[in-house]
Amino acid sequence: MKNLDRRKFLKKTSLTAAAIATATAFDSCAQDAPERASNAQYMGGFGAPKLETVRIALIGVGARGSGHARNLAMLEGTEIVAISDLYEDWANRSKTACEEIGTGQRHQNIALYTQDENHWKVMLDEVKPDAVFISTNWSNHAPMAIEAMKKGAHAFVEVPIALTIEEMWAIVDTSETTKKHCMMMENVNYGRDELMYLNMCRQGLVGDLLHAEASYIHELRFQMEEQERGTGSWRTHHYAKRNGNLYPTHGLGPVAQYMNIARTDDTFKKLVSFSTPALGRQDYAKKNYAADHKWNQLDYQGGDLNTSIIKTNLGRTIMVQWDETSPRPYSRLNLVQGTKGTLAGFPTRVALEGGVEGVTDSHHQWAQGKDLQALYDKYDHPLYKRLSESAKGSGHGGMDGIMRYRIVECLRNGWPMDQNVYEGCFWSAVSPLSEASVAQDGMPQEFPDFTRGGWSETAPLDIIS
Repeated sequence: MKNLDRRKFLKKTSLTAAAIATATAFDSCAQDAPERASNAQYMGGFGAPKLETVRIALIGVGARGSGHARNLAMLEGTEIVAISDLYEDWANRSKTACEEIGTGQRHQNIALYTQDENHWKVMLDEVKPDAVFISTNWSNHAPMAIEAMKKGAHAFVEVPIALTIEEMWAIVDTSETTKKHCMMMENVNYGRDELMYLNMCRQGLVGDLLHAEASYIHELRFQMEEQERGTGSWRTHHYAKRNGNLYPTHGLGPVAQYMNIARTDDTFKKLVSFSTPALGRQDYAKKNYAADHKWNQLDYQGGDLNTSIIKTNLGRTIMVQWDETSPRPYSRLNLVQGTKGTLAGFPTRVALEGGVEGVTDSHHQWAQGKDLQALYDKYDHPLYKRLSESAKGSGHGGMDGIMRYRIVECLRNGWPMDQNVYEGCFWSAVSPLSEASVAQDGMPQEFPDFTRGGWSETAPLDIIS
């Protein structure tokens, strides 16, 4: 619809004032892409100048950031130069850990910035790091990444890369004009099964890709116990006031790379989204906290489960689900369907037309359980084979360590990142687009083209050895 037609339609269907406001706000960012600056560099396939030693600063060293600090300090060619956190004890904890890892040879002059919520800006000015790792409240991701790039550092941001379409455009424009990487650290793309499925898709084992299913199903109500500091202290407010898919990238990132989304073959086109009623968090708060507790003062509007469907430029479909509330086992789905078979996760299983050689007789049977070893032996991704032993104990089955290693390896060699700035924005855009669609009773929302057409000439991610 043209914008004028859409406004008339919204009025005729008597949507709430809030829904109309959401739709209008989205219309303003669904228009044509802003013009690329004359001094901009398209970042698809971009490799920055080599860094012999990567001088690293970290903003946020809580549960996630402290793991980044320790693991990065272990990697060859790194120097931890500064840490910023609101909590001095957390900053000192990571400083001490890095110093011990450095054994008197590295990471011995780490500056701490803990005075207030803006002290990280002073850190950027004084330390001038090569790379900044950001592990903070979602609302801070975009402002911190943008400022880091403007001050001359590559930015590595926890998921999601940003909360709004406007912020995503600002990140893209800043990355292009400063010629600095901004990578969203989607660690799941480095999981063993995800890497193997990427390898199998590239070898054509499931034929032409038609459909994928991705999710983040992870019951996290216990985080509401984190009330003064920690994830639950700020995420709970997002769950209450926002209605959509708030955490899409863990499931979506891998299947998007299977399909070469925003890389030569295809790109996201539009999305529709629906949410269930918002019951679980409210019930949990009533059951576990006093009537006057702050969690019982929230108006819980975010549906317990959100289901979104993406249609791509080629007409493929991707179902994306999110639920951090319901009592059920963890799942990312991780399914990709092709004309010759299906790869699926949770549990890991494979079905191929004619059967999996030496394992199954037809596609009516899954190869799974102990039978998967034959597939791992044959199709394990070479990157996993190279790094899995050294990445043990780094977090999430080794995927965290592989991701951090690759970031440093790419910076030291001047190679493109495995996940470019546009992918981070495309995957994260599901959140604001789903919120707009839910508010408009499932009306389709168009994806902005953050590449401004460059996706059709951006090479697919290599099968890195």
